[in-house]
Amino acid sequence: MGTFLTRHLQNALAALGQLSRQPVATLLTVGVIGIALALPASLQLLVQGGQRFAGGWSGIRDFSVYLKPGTDLAVARNLARALASHPNVQDTRLIEADAALAEFGRDPAFGEALKALKSNPLPHTLVVRPDAEAAPADLDALKAELAAKPEVDLVQLDTQWLLRLAAILDLVRRGIWIAAVVLVAAVIFIVGNTIRLDIQNRRQEIEVSKLLGATDAFVRRPFLYIGFWYGMLGGAVALLLLASVLLLLRGPLERLLQLYSVDFTGFGLSPGTALLVLGAGLVSGWAGAWLAVGRHLSAIEPQV
Repeated sequence: MGTFLTRHLQNALAALGQLSRQPVATLLTVGVIGIALALPASLQLLVQGGQRFAGGWSGIRDFSVYLKPGTDLAVARNLARALASHPNVQDTRLIEADAALAEFGRDPAFGEALKALKSNPLPHTLVVRPDAEAAPADLDALKAELAAKPEVDLVQLDTQWLLRLAAILDLVRRGIWIAAVVLVAAVIFIVGNTIRLDIQNRRQEIEVSKLLGATDAFVRRPFLYIGFWYGMLGGAVALLLLASVLLLLRGPLERLLQLYSVDFTGFGLSPGTALLVLGAGLVSGWAGAWLAVGRHLSAIEPQV
């Protein structure tokens, strides 16, 4: 096992040394791989930023249940607890009538007018956040169920907006995955073509190695490590590009979010995204090398 690991380490270092002896070609290949990997990751960060700026898609899906004026507060609280356990509801928040009136009273535009009222005209309101997996048809059924309750006056739910939102989210998610698959495939082709050229340049060396008894696995191993290093370095370049873009945009973006009272903390390149980018680089680099070696190495045989 020690000899096996030592030979793999030697091959890995030798492959890295070979790349370092061709700095211009290596930098060009690694740069292209880095840009290809950074594009889908930047799209994902853009979607995450949009979700954060909008307060989260789940907040947009919230709808309101207005109870009839004069409904007892205990009844409103019981209904809120019952809704919290509903299978299509993620969370329920009760806005009491007195709290809503006090909130309006702090607004100078309504403060004087509210003082003239002898009683509170506002009803208790339930803000219902549906489950993220709930379909619009399920929410329609929930709306009908709530509207049938005697203490409910109005249920405000725009299912058409939910349908549009679901379609937009599905389109964005699929677009990111399609872009990721296409660009990772491009990385595989780039690495495969680079390894193919390297195999052709070392054709005589491979023939001599096979003539001396080297197995295909022995000859294949250095090229696989070249693909490994291309993927690793390309992933590192992609992370560097993403970090640079976030650093350049941090100041203006932070000022914009502060204007809308949105917390900037936590926005950026997460460890999960970084590992995913590096993993995609390693897998695509290794796959490209494996495909190129498997296709072209078997065609090289020593001429006796």
